[in-house]
Amino acid sequence: MSTELLSLAAAELRSVLERIMPAHHAKWGDSDEWEALTDFQRELGTAGWGASSWPVEIGGKGLDVPDQLACDEEFARAKAPRRVAVFGTNNVGPTIAAVGTSEQKKSLQAILMGDEIWCQGFSEPDAGSDLAGLRTKADVTDDGFIVNGQKVWTSIGLNATHCMLLCRTDPDAMKHKGLSALLVPMDTPGLTRRAIKQINGEAEFAELFFDNMFVPRTALLGPLHEGWRVTMTTLGFERAGVLSVAGNLVGKVKSMMHSQHLADAPAALRDRALHTYSKALILEWMGQRALAETTDGPSAVSSLIKLFWSHLGAEYAEVNADVVGIGLIAGLEPDAANELLTSRSSKIAGGTSEVMKNLIGERNLGLPREPR
Repeated sequence: MSTELLSLAAAELRSVLERIMPAHHAKWGDSDEWEALTDFQRELGTAGWGASSWPVEIGGKGLDVPDQLACDEEFARAKAPRRVAVFGTNNVGPTIAAVGTSEQKKSLQAILMGDEIWCQGFSEPDAGSDLAGLRTKADVTDDGFIVNGQKVWTSIGLNATHCMLLCRTDPDAMKHKGLSALLVPMDTPGLTRRAIKQINGEAEFAELFFDNMFVPRTALLGPLHEGWRVTMTTLGFERAGVLSVAGNLVGKVKSMMHSQHLADAPAALRDRALHTYSKALILEWMGQRALAETTDGPSAVSSLIKLFWSHLGAEYAEVNADVVGIGLIAGLEPDAANELLTSRSSKIAGGTSEVMKNLIGERNLGLPREPR
């Protein structure tokens, strides 16, 4: 994309990245170590790009979804490091801005600058996609909460500095009621984290254990027992996240179609790649459809995009692994190997495909709920 065709926001970001990336590479090379990634977040924050979707009055750029997607393309074009503050900038920060106290809102600047890296303590061993079934308990005391329980599959939980923790504070209430959201520093006594080693050898996730962990009443985010409603305030930001990951996948498929590996591949493999490419074009069209919607919250198209992206991502990883072939076996294509190993997780993360089908059927198509 030429500079002339860029949006003003994307052109500004391109200029920022052209300025900060050489110094970052000189210092860190292509390292994806945690220190390098958090340093990049600080560089973005200093340049005013810590969270471009946030309103200007709290340190953001106030970008709409199309501009955010254009900026995602600029990060990819510059081969910029991944942004590890994503849960803080996309989920926790906007929620604090919406319902947090003035004291809690002091975290917004720290999130922008990478001084606070947030994770979300949601999923549990028996409550993954069924978030309302969580059992981590926070007993209410005069001055705070005593937390006991366990969270699992906590993204960046091993390195995060803070956690937005969803607990059950009223055990007698209905499933979606009686939950509360707590803002917890990860060095709080009584909190233990343990790495979960993945099939690719990395440890992107952690288990979190809470053993009589005390947090003060000031940690409560939003009203007591209204944690479900507090958590749902983030859903208005879902479309940008869904469209971003879908756009990244479409870009990868298009790059595969232009690779020399595919040009030299057998006809049968080229046919498989074309079949995957046709699905990527459908996904791209779905993204354009979602951008045309006026709803502020998650939409039917967004739900379909998430389901479609999950399965297309796994298909692309398999086809791409066959395309790179010998290079993959020889260890010359680490990105393709990593994508193949981790591709199945996309059908689980953010809601399993089975749950997504139920949501689409019940909430978007109006189909009757199955008896439970």
